[in-house]
Amino acid sequence: MEVLSNWYETFFHGISLDLWRKAVSPEQTQAEANFLIKTLECAPDARLLDVPCGNGRHSLELGKRGYQMTGMDISEQFIEEARVSSSAAGEKIEWVLSDMRYIEVEDSFDGAFCVGNSFSYLDYSGMQEFLSGVSQALKSGARFVVETGVVAEAILPNLKERIWYQVEDILFAIEHRYQADVSCLDTYYTFVRDGKVETKGAKYWIYTAGEIGRMLGGVGLEVEAMYSSLECQPFTLGSQRLYIVARKYK
Repeated sequence: MEVLSNWYETFFHGISLDLWRKAVSPEQTQAEANFLIKTLECAPDARLLDVPCGNGRHSLELGKRGYQMTGMDISEQFIEEARVSSSAAGEKIEWVLSDMRYIEVEDSFDGAFCVGNSFSYLDYSGMQEFLSGVSQALKSGARFVVETGVVAEAILPNLKERIWYQVEDILFAIEHRYQADVSCLDTYYTFVRDGKVETKGAKYWIYTAGEIGRMLGGVGLEVEAMYSSLECQPFTLGSQRLYIVARKYK
């Protein structure tokens, strides 16, 4: 199965979304929100951009704490779910259905974040578009937090060809095929539930931590810290996740 470069436009619906909902606990969302508040260093009523926001779990949690949230995502199903959730909770959150590369506001946000492996969905030119849009949307001095497990120092030392997982009633396999000549990881997901099998492909562009830092610097975002955990431990070779805190200096 060939994985298209725009795979993420059709991937996020059905059983893959059900899996994501089951895999992430409310406690994890709360811990991640605490980390974002600590690293973004914003006032409680600050305006924050969550991109891509998925089903809005971070925006909903931060909205409860008084932040003015805008969530952007390409998945119509996720955005609709987020709208229903915020309405039920009585939270006024702006939900935007859009490709993460097309952020069209300027000097509007006191902080922004990209949490999850979505940072690696885009090739170099797409990443430049995304980061330029984030930088443009931030006020001077505002911070941008990136979290990903698909960074070279994290994923390549421990890469396994095939892994099986069970999350409640969903059994799924992940198969990796790394293209070293272009630093790209084609990943194939097989989902099994109630006798039904569904297969989807994803493409992750693998950047080093240094490359990400240089890309951020190229759009006016200076890296202040690189962590490996929500407890702010230093990022090193073999760390499972990377958390970058950058600040707009232009």
